[in-house]
Amino acid sequence: MTETSPNTGTIDLPPTPESEQASAPKTRAKPTPYKTGSWAHLFSGEHRTVVVVLASGVGLYAMNLYFIASLMPSIVAEIGGAHLYAWASTAYLITAVIATLIVGRLLGTIGAGRSYTLALALFTFGTAASALAPTMELFVTGRAVQGLGAGALTGLGYAVIRTTLPAELWTRSTGLISGMFGVGTLIGPAIGGLSAQLGFWRSALWLLCAVSLVLILVSLKALGFAAPERIAQPPLPLLSMLLLTAVAALLSFASTSTGIAVPLLLAASVLALVTFFWLDRRTPHGVLPRATYQRGNSLKWIYLTVAALCAGVTVENFIPLYTQQLAGVTPLIAGIIGAVLSVGWTSAQLISVNYSGVTADRIVRFAPWLLSVALIAYGALQTAGVGTGMVVLWAILLIVAGAGVGLAFPHLSSAAMRSSADPIEGVKASAAMSTTQLIAFTLTSAIAGNLMTLGNGVPVAEARWVILGVAGLSLIALFAAPLATRAATQDSSKSS
Repeated sequence: MTETSPNTGTIDLPPTPESEQASAPKTRAKPTPYKTGSWAHLFSGEHRTVVVVLASGVGLYAMNLYFIASLMPSIVAEIGGAHLYAWASTAYLITAVIATLIVGRLLGTIGAGRSYTLALALFTFGTAASALAPTMELFVTGRAVQGLGAGALTGLGYAVIRTTLPAELWTRSTGLISGMFGVGTLIGPAIGGLSAQLGFWRSALWLLCAVSLVLILVSLKALGFAAPERIAQPPLPLLSMLLLTAVAALLSFASTSTGIAVPLLLAASVLALVTFFWLDRRTPHGVLPRATYQRGNSLKWIYLTVAALCAGVTVENFIPLYTQQLAGVTPLIAGIIGAVLSVGWTSAQLISVNYSGVTADRIVRFAPWLLSVALIAYGALQTAGVGTGMVVLWAILLIVAGAGVGLAFPHLSSAAMRSSADPIEGVKASAAMSTTQLIAFTLTSAIAGNLMTLGNGVPVAEARWVILGVAGLSLIALFAAPLATRAATQDSSKSS
């Protein structure tokens, strides 16, 4: 018997006895019980624990955001501070945005396991501070600390996908992780509403602390304390971060101001936002990846579509409040109604991830129409003293609106991840998805606070101003989505 060597040609080998040949182990690869890139592959033993950590971190962020929205009427009733109502979410979101901007640096400096531990520790501390708060000012402070941990969790959820999972699982994993926004907002309002109805809002926050502590242990098991691969880290875009924070803060201050201060604060916020984009484009290491500002690149349109879709989702912060005021339902029922938009989001997303190519592009273009039309109809139907039938119709419209987000989101996330082969820019593009989401949530939440004031304290007027105003922002996706898919197709054809 002979064997060919790449270096020396043919080597003579002694013959192998038939008995040894019969007993020789077979070297044929063992087939896997799943199809590559399938859901079964994603949840296989080699990936399962990591996927649970990534998804749970984002779910914790999302659940907490809408969990607090359901508790807010009860919190205000006990500790006061109604004039800071919008600040409870805005403070959380401002610090969350800041945290997402340093995710790449955290991963490169202390690694994935320690980054998750730090994020969850901050979240736990902020939650405990809010649970102990005797005044709204201190409650908002706790929410700001919570936001630091939550923002890091959602940024890590996207960024770690790229380094821990194979490329064929990126679409499904991003679909699962962004779907956790839906799952979190399903669980959050329901638990928050029940806790508010029972008068246990502080106990509910302590329960959230316990969940966070458990996740620390799970993340350590999945990711460990391994030292990170040392990659040169660019300087932080501190001025850009400061400008983004200023935009949200100015908008929020405008919602609690009167007279000439309101237009002045609004004008200042617009100026700060324009300055942010001007500076970020010219900074070598800005908040958004450099490709965002490159002519013909799809990233700018992907991020703009994501921002517009997420703007529409912000109505969930106000649904429990207005459902209680206009329909006279219990906090539990109001919390459940506040969660149905997420039912549509999650359900549609699980279906949408099964499509790709031209079909996926068509889905992305169609999805914003569902969101915008459903939100406009929902806002137009806001009236006082409504019965069960109208509440059911509201729920149906919110499910349709959520489907508009869920259909498009996984394809937009996957496209952003594939936008760069450079490891630093790739992680940045991935993390910028959550940054874009949080910027949209933050700014829209602050804008909604200003829209509330236009209702002059009348619940019906406030509800219409907030919902229709937010729907107006979501219309941007109608124009951005076709550009995002067209640019992505062109990028793909060039690379091939």
